[in-house]
Amino acid sequence: MSTKTLTAIFGHLDCMIDGVHAVKQSGISDFVATSPLPRHDLEEVIYEGRPSPVRWFTMSGAIFGGTLGFSLASFTHLNWPMIIPAGKPLVSIPAFLVITFESTVLWGCLATLIGLIVMCRLPGFGLQAELEDPRLSDDKFGLVVNGLSDAQAEQWKEKLAHLGAQEITVTERDDA
Repeated sequence: MSTKTLTAIFGHLDCMIDGVHAVKQSGISDFVATSPLPRHDLEEVIYEGRPSPVRWFTMSGAIFGGTLGFSLASFTHLNWPMIIPAGKPLVSIPAFLVITFESTVLWGCLATLIGLIVMCRLPGFGLQAELEDPRLSDDKFGLVVNGLSDAQAEQWKEKLAHLGAQEITVTERDDA
């Protein structure tokens, strides 16, 4: 069974946002929006206000790092105890606060980097041919809508042209 893939090139962000909004409202979920630079208003339309899942990677890494840092300092001090006068505890929170903080920041940053790589699907090997247009990383915005029938492709071609797309191409994809 073959379907159509529609690629629309936009010169202005506002037109692109209108196109993405129209595609989302119609119930189509198989689309890719590209931008030459990060745009929060485009992200807002695509994700409908939901926060990025990368924050869970950051939180998990920070909790792991803080626990690891405090445990490392505590177990090291317990393995090589010193004679501490006045009955002070061997494991003391204020003494290990700096290493706990630094470990929290380090592991939180590393987990954020891993989260960004995973959620952005990097590296981009095996991209659709429509997404490899060099203009999409230079100065144009792109919207690729997959899985359209012939009638839907023609309908969306007219809609996106009306919304300000500068160039629209329809290609046939074999889903076999």
